[in-house]
Amino acid sequence: MTSRIERLVRQLDGEAGASYDARAELIWIGSEAIPAIIDGLPSLGGFGQLTAIEVFEELRDPRCGPTLIRLLDSDNPTVREWAAIALASLEIDGAVEPLHRAYRACLERATPPDWTEPGGIRWALTELGARTPVVPPLTAGLHAAAAADDAPGWPSAHFTKIINDVADHAQVILYSQFWRVDAGRTYGVPNTSLDWEPDWTAPWEHLVEEARAWFLLEATEAPVGENIFVTPTWIDRTDLHPER
Repeated sequence: MTSRIERLVRQLDGEAGASYDARAELIWIGSEAIPAIIDGLPSLGGFGQLTAIEVFEELRDPRCGPTLIRLLDSDNPTVREWAAIALASLEIDGAVEPLHRAYRACLERATPPDWTEPGGIRWALTELGARTPVVPPLTAGLHAAAAADDAPGWPSAHFTKIINDVADHAQVILYSQFWRVDAGRTYGVPNTSLDWEPDWTAPWEHLVEEARAWFLLEATEAPVGENIFVTPTWIDRTDLHPER
């Protein structure tokens, strides 16, 4: 069995079909495969490591925790992002401080906060209770009213109110996604997102007002309807300038 598992681990780095088959078989084998995956992980490339992370998440074995923490130092930003998300999904003990370090490392590399890696780490910290997003009262109330119908976010008709509300509370919107709910199913809606490239070295107050202006302009072209919802993503000053 050991040699078979080791062969499957090596296949995680193979062509997509072979990698997918190996992933499925390792998940079927279960926790018995965990030690071999951990041992073989350093020899895998980025694709194989990402697939191994998927196996870890499916098996939900806490022995994966130290390995996932080590992957936060990977040279591959997607591996770092997926490792962060997996640490939160698996509720790994001791993950918070390594995640804080990984987030600070993102900022030191000047990774824009609207890129997926810092976004994934912020999500992980939030899920683990180590980050509390600022949700202004008006915005929270509008979301609560929509949540009764399991809506994905806020009614798009309220987008302008939300933009002004979060800016009034010194938050910077990073991006937004629109959704259509039809017969209980949710679909992404293309929108006229503006190509906003902020100068993240600018004063926070400037970023707040620049984001307000850009997204108010986007709101004038945003899709609107009773079944159209929007999920804006925003950050607080402490997300860009965390205390050390």
